[in-house]
Amino acid sequence: MKQKLIFVALLSAVASGAMAQSVFQGFYGQVATGYESNQYSNNNYSGTQPGSSNDTWTSGNQNSSGAPLVIGLGYNFSVAPKWLVGVGVDYSAISQETSNYNSTYSTGSSTFLSGSKLQTSNRTNIFVTPGYEIDKDKLVYLKAGYSMVTVKQTFPTYYTDGWDATQNGPVSLGSQSKTVGGYVVGLGYKQMINSGLYGYFEANYMSYSKPSFSATTSSAYTLSSSPSLNSYQALVGVGYKF
Repeated sequence: MKQKLIFVALLSAVASGAMAQSVFQGFYGQVATGYESNQYSNNNYSGTQPGSSNDTWTSGNQNSSGAPLVIGLGYNFSVAPKWLVGVGVDYSAISQETSNYNSTYSTGSSTFLSGSKLQTSNRTNIFVTPGYEIDKDKLVYLKAGYSMVTVKQTFPTYYTDGWDATQNGPVSLGSQSKTVGGYVVGLGYKQMINSGLYGYFEANYMSYSKPSFSATTSSAYTLSSSPSLNSYQALVGVGYKF
């Protein structure tokens, strides 16, 4: 009789565990869009030429914004009743580029370089997402991890000298791309809709190390820059838990 009671208790425990399994546990895939803002600061150029002192070209803060397309994959583990820990990766498939901007020579407000641009692309985040189930169909979670992005600097394309118009003309320095690393932190909410299909909202902040760019003209004049990049995302999307 005692053995039967133990057997029944074990069956009840197994059944209870199966019933308690989170609908969010397991592999998932998702896609989202919304709004993204990339904010660049410290965009000044340093100009140098052999035998002369350093020049400073002042550039204001720049922004590139638009609708991203973020594709993600991951897996959620149940670690305790109502608690999950997820691991995942997402990729931003659409690049964002600033408008053309000018850089003003430090000693002449009417002398400037024009045509510079900055672009972000190929952003990839690798992260963990500790989460809590509000109820069986609702999950809130934090997001934290490593982020990397490719930053492209387009150098000035035209020089304007307010003191000597004969020096005005195009500049051929091209562009350079660097991939930099940083971190991502965020907050999200998932709502199960039906049979594995869910909708979600997510807000993310990303900050990166500074890329270093440098280009030299045919007259041995070198322009260098090292912009700072901070990015924000507000996403809405759908996913499927397999």
